[in-house]
Amino acid sequence: MSATQTWDEYLVAEHESIERAMAVLREQLEKVQDKAHDPVRLQRAIDFLLEFGDRIHNRKEEKHLFPLMEQRGIPSQGGPLAVMLMEHEAERGLLQKMLLQVSTLGTAAADIRLTFRNEGLEYLKIRADHIWKENDVLYPMARRIFQAGDNETLLAAFLGINTETYGPKAHELFQQMLAEVEQTASRRPKIIEGLSATQLDAIMEAMPFEVTFVDANDTVAYFNRLDKEKIFPRTRSVIGRKVDKCHPEKSVDTVRRIVAGFKDKTHDKAEFWLDFKGDKVLIRYFPVYDDNGVYLGVLEVTQAIGALQKITGQKRLLDW
Repeated sequence: MSATQTWDEYLVAEHESIERAMAVLREQLEKVQDKAHDPVRLQRAIDFLLEFGDRIHNRKEEKHLFPLMEQRGIPSQGGPLAVMLMEHEAERGLLQKMLLQVSTLGTAAADIRLTFRNEGLEYLKIRADHIWKENDVLYPMARRIFQAGDNETLLAAFLGINTETYGPKAHELFQQMLAEVEQTASRRPKIIEGLSATQLDAIMEAMPFEVTFVDANDTVAYFNRLDKEKIFPRTRSVIGRKVDKCHPEKSVDTVRRIVAGFKDKTHDKAEFWLDFKGDKVLIRYFPVYDDNGVYLGVLEVTQAIGALQKITGQKRLLDW
C-alpha cells in the first residue's frame, strides 16, 4: 500500500483484482454447457471471488466502511448501505452454491449445467453493477462526509483484516492467489477487444496529442491525427519507412540508442522538450511489449504543453 493511498483508492484497487478473477470466471462459464470448461480454472476463480472478494474485501466494507458511513449520517436502513448489504448477500449465496456444484459439473445433466452457467452469469452481473455503484456513487458519497483522520482509521482497519486473516504478508498472498487464477487461464480477456476498428480509429484521432508507433523492425507502422493539423507534419508516405529515415541525421544515433535500450529493457522511457512554434513541446518515447514481455515497438507521444504549464488552482466537473 502506498503511503499516500486513500481508503477509496485502496478499495478500488481491490475491485480491479476482483474484476480480473471475474473475467476468468466468465470465460469458463461460457464453456460449461458444452463441457469444454476447465474444472481447475473454474474452481480457482470461484475460490478467489469467495475468499478474497467476499471474506476479505466485503468484510472490510461491512465491518468498517459501512458503520463509519452510518456514524457520519448515512442511514443503514432503506438507503444505499442497505442495498450494498443485500447485494453482498446475493453474491455470497450464488458463489457458495456454485462452489458446492463445481466439482460435479463434468457428470451433471445438461439442465443442471445450464442452471449453473446462468447463476454464474447472474453473479457476474450483480457483482459488476455493485462495483460500479461503489466506485461511482457510494465512495464519492463517503468522501463528502468523512472527517479528518477517517482515512487513516479505515486504512489501518483494512490492513488489520488482512493481517488477522493471512498474516503480515497477506497482500503478497492475495497477489499470488490472483496470479494462480490468471495463470491457469488460456489468456486474460482484453477490454479493447470489445471495440471495433472504427471505434479504435476514432479514439486515436480524438487524442489531443500526436502518436506514432514504430514496430519491432524499426519501421513506422502508424500515426494518428492523419488529416488534422500537427506539430510535426507528416503524410501517409512515412508508413513503411525505417525510423532512422524520419529524423534529422544528427539525431539518428540518439534514436538508435533509445530503441536499443527499449529492446534490451535497460530503459523504460525517453523524454525531451523544446521551444517550437511559440509553444513548449514535450516529446516522449515508450517501449511497447506484449503480455509475455516480447518487444513490439516504440510509441512516440508529442504534445504541446504551454497551455498546461499555465494551469493553476482547480476546475472541477461541477464548475463546467
